[in-house]
Amino acid sequence: MSAIVIIPSRYQSTRFPGKPLSLLLGKPMIQHVYERSKAARLIKEVFVATDNKAICDAVRGFGGKAVMTSENHSSGTDRISEAEQIISKEGHSADIIVNVQGDEPMIMPQMIDEVVALMADSKADIGTLVKRIDDAAEIDDPNVVKAVFNGEGFALYFSRSPVPYHRDLFGTEACKRGSVEAQKRVGSELVMFKHIGVYAYRKDVLARFSKLPPSRLEETEKLEQLRALENGITIKVGETIYETIGVDTPMDLKKVEKCLSISL
Repeated sequence: MSAIVIIPSRYQSTRFPGKPLSLLLGKPMIQHVYERSKAARLIKEVFVATDNKAICDAVRGFGGKAVMTSENHSSGTDRISEAEQIISKEGHSADIIVNVQGDEPMIMPQMIDEVVALMADSKADIGTLVKRIDDAAEIDDPNVVKAVFNGEGFALYFSRSPVPYHRDLFGTEACKRGSVEAQKRVGSELVMFKHIGVYAYRKDVLARFSKLPPSRLEETEKLEQLRALENGITIKVGETIYETIGVDTPMDLKKVEKCLSISL
């Protein structure tokens, strides 16, 4: 299997315009994502897919590869699908396309290798990662997407709600979510997983997925991966030990900069 990373990156953002070009330890944030993706062992090449010339110029300026795409895409998946078609015509085709979000400057190269390795299962159309929840505050946080999967590691559902619902724990006064007792039980009796948003697609599945209309559950939960499940596309899930911090606001950027400074 050959694999490439495509990083969707757009300039416009409601909460943080110009986010990809914001400096993080002296480098544009998109450069951190690119360099970390490039360090993955199972990746042969990395591209940034953007609709903004300034981002394109910045990527090429630090020696990266960028692809200009349409301004009309409603999701990053649609953007990487167009970019993949352009890249294929230029002779850079691959069996597996990995979608690494452009606002994940703390993505670990190992995570990319983990998601690519999942695609060795011929039954997997898409691969993604989860991490065990060890902070009870995340259970009720709708911004932390929870994942449920079967014994073979295939996703059953993703939700912003606490799933699975541990009735015997959540249903007692002593074990209310967020309580001290629940904090003790997270990771032992209370086993739940949060979704880490890095994806690996088979080339043909990416093309098919991008052409599907938004599904009922997708529009309800505002989770694009539910479109795949509703259309019979399998998602293989792998557990990772690594954590990421996405950047949505300038405050997030400061938090990530502090974490990166400590790790250096």
